Amino acid sequence: MKKVFFIVILSLSLICFADFTYAKTDKPLLTPISFQIEIQDWEAVNKIIPKYSLFTVIDVESGKSFNVQRRAGSRHADVQPLTREDTRIMKEIYDGNWSWRRRAVLILADENLIPASMHGMPHGAGSLPNGFCGHFCIHFMGSTTHRTGKADLSHYVMILKAAGRIDEYMNNLPPSQLLNVFFVTIKNRDKGLVKKIAISNQKNIKKDLMKIKKIEAIQWTLPQTKETESSSLETEIPVEVNLFIKDKGRIRTKLSFTFVRTSPISPWKVNIDPLFSSIN
Repeated sequence: MKKVFFIVILSLSLICFADFTYAKTDKPLLTPISFQIEIQDWEAVNKIIPKYSLFTVIDVESGKSFNVQRRAGSRHADVQPLTREDTRIMKEIYDGNWSWRRRAVLILADENLIPASMHGMPHGAGSLPNGFCGHFCIHFMGSTTHRTGKADLSHYVMILKAAGRIDEYMNNLPPSQLLNVFFVTIKNRDKGLVKKIAISNQKNIKKDLMKIKKIEAIQWTLPQTKETESSSLETEIPVEVNLFIKDKGRIRTKLSFTFVRTSPISPWKVNIDPLFSSIN
């Protein structure tokens, strides 16, 4: 009962603060419950949610939650929705379409509330009678992919978003690293995060951001570049981009992105207009 009450309160809080696009941690929730959002590395999480354990996944943006069981995974958690109803809720979170897009989530296990990142694509083996053909992955701080043994930047960004630390992270990135994060936010169709780091010469960037829904796949290659001088207020980075646009097909192009800031201690912003031009 305590857990259910907390999920309801947290879900309402996430919905009310949806415009922030991440979990707020500055003030504790005004509830008689001890749960607090706390980043924990994979080594610790691996013990908190051992194989076959049950826990709750809470989607940060929508506030919706569903129950899962960890079935496998040595470097991150391979999990399955517990019931058909949990599968239905998870698919609803992904607007009715399974997707590799990462989403910021909070994991509620016992009295632990842990920032994490999930994708929404059934793959591999699955054995629960839940209408979900396979399992999906949940990454935590320090998790890596099983195939490469390396951390996944898309998951890392979403973990920070779930923890309420994404602004601090992005505001301190140099242009080359910020461009990688920018493409990650586009890939995940996270308009809230895109707005935090992008600028445009267009009058209505909010309307133009709807165009990223047309991008069904994106790959990019950044050249080796020198670090921007600490006193610089503007720089430009060329990048090779491979896009697959809905109703348009594959596009390979070279784009040049301009980065600006208002002072040497201000965060960098990237002009998104070259990407808009490619989508049109």
